[in-house]
Amino acid sequence: MKNSSFAEALKSILLDDPRYAEGAYHFIREALDHTIRSLDKPQDGPGRHVSGKELLDGIRAYAIGEFGPLTLLVLDEWGIRESIDFGNLVFNLVEKGVLGKTDQDRVEDFANGYDFQDAFVRPFEPEPDAESATSAG
Repeated sequence: MKNSSFAEALKSILLDDPRYAEGAYHFIREALDHTIRSLDKPQDGPGRHVSGKELLDGIRAYAIGEFGPLTLLVLDEWGIRESIDFGNLVFNLVEKGVLGKTDQDRVEDFANGYDFQDAFVRPFEPEPDAESATSAG
């Protein structure tokens, strides 16, 4: 979709559903592109389809790569607090014709995808020192 069409769709989405910041939609588009590239999917055609689980994994990797330890803060600022929020963003874009879906795709595919603390905070926590762990017990 052309950027002008995306901008028009985004205006409409933000009026219809103000739960998420504009940046969240740009992020979802970029994360989808990242996911397609990382899965080595064709840029066009039916082989390009990405499942909800694949997209959640791609979103996680892309977010950590872009925002590092600030990921949770950035997502929260955009109104994204759990994995179903990614589904809501995706399906808002689907409803406006920006993204496509198959008959099997559902917003619920994004529910309970991962715990945000585990996904976005724990990767940046220091590993417990093996020596301290054995001497503590």
